[in-house]
Amino acid sequence: MSLINIGVRAHDYGQGSVTEIAQRIGQYPVNCVQLALPKSFPFISEQPGQISPGFGNYVRDVFARHDINIAVLGCYINPIHPDPEERERALQRFEEHLQFARDFGCAIVGTETGSRNADCTYHPDNHGQAAFDELVVSVKRLAGVAERHGVFVGIEGVAHHHTINTYERMNALLAEVNSPNVKVIYDPVNFFPLDACDDQQKLMDEAFDAFGEHIVAIHCKDFVKQNGQKTGDLPSGTGDMDHVHLFNLLKQKKPHVHVILESTNQQNVDQILRFVDAAQTQTD
Repeated sequence: MSLINIGVRAHDYGQGSVTEIAQRIGQYPVNCVQLALPKSFPFISEQPGQISPGFGNYVRDVFARHDINIAVLGCYINPIHPDPEERERALQRFEEHLQFARDFGCAIVGTETGSRNADCTYHPDNHGQAAFDELVVSVKRLAGVAERHGVFVGIEGVAHHHTINTYERMNALLAEVNSPNVKVIYDPVNFFPLDACDDQQKLMDEAFDAFGEHIVAIHCKDFVKQNGQKTGDLPSGTGDMDHVHLFNLLKQKKPHVHVILESTNQQNVDQILRFVDAAQTQTD
């Protein structure tokens, strides 16, 4: 039995009804999905107030008929949005996902850590103390809801662009929030600094040393380095990412953790899954 629990992002398979999306993904040998409700289902908007236990149970059961687990509910907000009203609306939407996550059979609601820019693009102040302090306030609030409902806030860092852009800042956030219900969604490619991609094995080892005990899900994709710059968001098997090293770490330190493949679709998923299977066979 494989110790790698492979899944995909549901929204990479278009929009449709719950049954249609489950059937599309169910054609392939994957175990789980990351599900961002408005991205997959056109009848769900990015506003709080639409989710119920009944809807969660329905989605869970439809996907379960295809042997697919809802690993992560994606609710990617800007938790330091410069507009206080927009920030409040986003936090309320995330809190609603936390409240109903268990009805989807899911334990993790994931987000990145935002930017001083509304669209989460790079802003120089993202690296400063004020942005970090604002993020702590937002995550502490979400942590309280997660603790009450027995679920986890999954925090994903992104080098350079976002508020949590280094391993040190991720650890500082975990320490400041100080909640057992705030964990890490680790995307190695997102966290590789633009100028240090050649040290990827060392960087992955350092991530597991830094916060490995807090990792609850993995995002998996590829990248290439050209002219000293990193181009990420590529499908696994189409670049320079050392998947064998990553899978070795997971087998040793995080067996059966959910691994969500990014940038798959109905045209390339078979090829990507073959690559992933081959990489797993090369692990120790």
